[in-house]
Amino acid sequence: MEPAALIGLDWGTSSLRAYRIAGNGRVLERREAPRGILAVQDGAFAEALAEAAGDWLEAEPDLPVLASGMIGSRQGWREAPYAECPAGAPELARGLVEVEGPAGRPVRIAPGLLTRDAAGVPDVMRGEETQILGELGARGTGDGRFVLPGTHSKWAEVREGRVTAFATYMTGEVYDVLCRHSILGRLMREGPPDPSAFRRGLDKAAGGAAGPGRLLHDLFGARTLGLTGDLPETALASYLSGLLIGAELAAAAPSEGAEPVVVLGSGTLTALYLEAARHLGLAAEPGSPDCAALGLLALARAAGLLGTSDAHP
Repeated sequence: MEPAALIGLDWGTSSLRAYRIAGNGRVLERREAPRGILAVQDGAFAEALAEAAGDWLEAEPDLPVLASGMIGSRQGWREAPYAECPAGAPELARGLVEVEGPAGRPVRIAPGLLTRDAAGVPDVMRGEETQILGELGARGTGDGRFVLPGTHSKWAEVREGRVTAFATYMTGEVYDVLCRHSILGRLMREGPPDPSAFRRGLDKAAGGAAGPGRLLHDLFGARTLGLTGDLPETALASYLSGLLIGAELAAAAPSEGAEPVVVLGSGTLTALYLEAARHLGLAAEPGSPDCAALGLLALARAAGLLGTSDAHP
């Protein structure tokens, strides 16, 4: 087994991703299990970690273990209070909390970030800040604009290595609720993704007269296009997806001429955001698939958890 510098945990609501990470940032091994915080009963997080990576812990008993994500939320292993923006690796490192893992092994948990909008309303993230740190390191820059698609998409701006502001869009959750629990879902039928319907939804979101309540009107088209036969019932979900993602991009995307937005994540949803940006003429590019692992390493280094012999990525 090639020696690692860190065992990193990207521990979210639905899944646990574990990494053995070398000092130069290379991911030596990775694992994923459906052991997110909602799947762990009665606070048995140490047992869940032992199931996922107990052999790693036994084989390398002196390695630091660092976790980020919802594991540090109020519903997680132990709450790690938010660091306030602007914040980067040093501020996050100062907010680490420690819990006792399997066989008494110390596990550090990273805080999330807190910001407030112009009206003073708070916004929070947990886990995405670590991915952003990793992507900054992979690109060798301290500046950038990022979108992290998900149940709650995050749009973040970073300057000089610190997240200065971000905003959350509940696009994924709204899509799920509308499909499962509203009248829009009654006509929908299962079928493969329909790229044409998706683009039609994007165009609807991007075109026409904007104004308060417009999306609330446009959403009803995900039903009426099926009622009239303008779209097949198997295409309605793709249309709704395009409409919601398009509305998010219209609200959150930077102005023309700004630097490209980096899309962080993997899988179908990330591909949809890249496709949506291209279709709407927005500059966007994919980020590193290992940004979470790289961010955990950067945070461990900022916290002084790594040996001095570890090479920098």
